[in-house]
Amino acid sequence: MLDVALIRQDPERVDRALRKRAVDADLAHFLAMDTDLRRVRTQTQELRAERKRLSREVAQLEPASAQAAALRAESKTVGERLSGLEARRAELEAACRDFLDGLPNLPDDDIAPGGKENNEVIRSVGEPPKFGFQPRDHIDLAQHLGLIDYERGVKLGGSGHWLYRGNGALLEWALLNHFVDAHLRDGYEFVLPPHLLTYEAGYTAGQFPKFADDVFALEQGTRGPRRFLLPTSETALVNLHRDETLREEELPKKYFAYSPCYRKEIGGYRSTERGTLRGHQFDKVEMFQFTRPEQSEAAHAELLGKAEQLVADLGLHYRITRLAAEDTSAAMCKTYDVEVFLPGIGAYVEVSSVSNARDYQARRGNIRYRPAQGRPAFVHTLNASGLATSRLLPAILEQHQQEDGSVTVPEVLRTWVRTDVLVPPS
Repeated sequence: MLDVALIRQDPERVDRALRKRAVDADLAHFLAMDTDLRRVRTQTQELRAERKRLSREVAQLEPASAQAAALRAESKTVGERLSGLEARRAELEAACRDFLDGLPNLPDDDIAPGGKENNEVIRSVGEPPKFGFQPRDHIDLAQHLGLIDYERGVKLGGSGHWLYRGNGALLEWALLNHFVDAHLRDGYEFVLPPHLLTYEAGYTAGQFPKFADDVFALEQGTRGPRRFLLPTSETALVNLHRDETLREEELPKKYFAYSPCYRKEIGGYRSTERGTLRGHQFDKVEMFQFTRPEQSEAAHAELLGKAEQLVADLGLHYRITRLAAEDTSAAMCKTYDVEVFLPGIGAYVEVSSVSNARDYQARRGNIRYRPAQGRPAFVHTLNASGLATSRLLPAILEQHQQEDGSVTVPEVLRTWVRTDVLVPPS
């Protein structure tokens, strides 16, 4: 949620930032409602004080006296006016809240306007692999090596599902183990969150009410899903300290979580969506930090460095891209994507989004910290995939494939996969 004080003080700046996302918000209308709301709140307080004064005066008089009767009549009139103002206040509060709920975060000044076409490649690491043979794509390799069963995945879960088996299951779990080990070494606390979340969790994360239709809802409420399957562990982690005030010395708080992610998005027949590149369920390890505002930039750099190192550990060619405003999720002010190269489609796919929400989510979730001096302030929240596996596995298969159809297992995974090379099952 945006800071109302910022909209009041500098609506032009807010409008310019929102237009980078192609959002045309009627800030003048909101400010008029906000002014009216503040006036009504003041009048309400004054009338409440007036009614209390009248009640005290009536209590000091003879109940049957004419003066007491006149004061009671006046108090009744004040009460009727107060009821009307309270109804108006509730109406204005709901209207202002609905307006703010619909606004995305403001992109940082260095974020380009527009959509994907304006994403900026910051750096590229390594070179795309060159083969002296006709390379296979990840779907062919996964089936040839008996790693993924697409047909039975659809039989069990329907379109958009697959199942890992044999060395494929070991490779998937090896990736998760590698990520867990790396984050534990770096001092992050491991969390295994519930897979069923409440509406408040989705609201704090910035997904509800605007993006309520994007999740798998189990129970519907008046404003959106009362309970839903988590689309990412970020949605759970950001709510760990909802409605809490942390001590300054506790920050930064660093967490990571593993969970399956449940998405309504579905793969198709296009080359960029086939196999495990897009589906209803995939595994992901997520990193998360709660920080003081002045720690925010350093935390963002740390998370990006960690995600990047995980990809580098796998011996993959990748690049870092800074997303344009319209391609950045609504709750975030800046996002860097870590993208791996897939020779089979000749394109890069995202395996980690590293994002800074600043105080946007904290305002929605009422997450504050108490500094040594001064009043409590909102924390900043940051998240990064560390990492998503459903696109890493295809990259490993395609970038590390050999002419005989085998695939070299990255060295950091060999302990868990229990082999150096993936070959067809006997």
